Amino acid sequence: MSVIHYFSRDANIRAKFMFNFIAPIYGKVDGALVKSYSKSIELLDNEIGIAGKKVLDIGTGTGAWAAKFLSSDAAYVQGVDISPKMLNESKKKHDGITFVIGNAEELHEIKDNSFDIVTASYVVHGVRADRRAKILSEMKRISRKHVVIHDFVGRTPLFVRFLEFIEKSDYKNFKRNFCDELKSFFHETKKISSVNGSGLYIAGK
Repeated sequence: MSVIHYFSRDANIRAKFMFNFIAPIYGKVDGALVKSYSKSIELLDNEIGIAGKKVLDIGTGTGAWAAKFLSSDAAYVQGVDISPKMLNESKKKHDGITFVIGNAEELHEIKDNSFDIVTASYVVHGVRADRRAKILSEMKRISRKHVVIHDFVGRTPLFVRFLEFIEKSDYKNFKRNFCDELKSFFHETKKISSVNGSGLYIAGK
């Protein structure tokens, strides 16, 4: 894809270009996130239990978040992402996880109520509220029990704010409005702060 796709009015085209472009270096950035992922997974495991669960990770990127579920004894972990190059990186790094191409807003090939936990890490803040609603609707449809969003909670570091500006994300409105957005889909919701400005939004069906 050409750099012209970065300026496309189609958000999916922009996202696919962006993440294909940064895929070779994103895995190295993932390494810096592992510590916060570890703490967040520990908090999540204490809340809902991961062992023996079937998990779908939407917008899996290079698979670092999905891998934490596998190392926490999930029975099966599948990652889905719009970027082929991201998935190429994830397949190199993580044995034991199934990785497939897919659009978070239209996962029609995945059956209703087919996963115990449907999760997304640093994905939904990147799109506007209408698209977040589509993603949440798909996550709710696919999940048997829990939907887990791992994303920004509290203060966002300056460098990350710069990256979000480049990405043209909606992270400010996400932090301001997401709890209410989540409650419009689920009766049971909970927000838990983790480390480095990250945290968990946990919803139950």
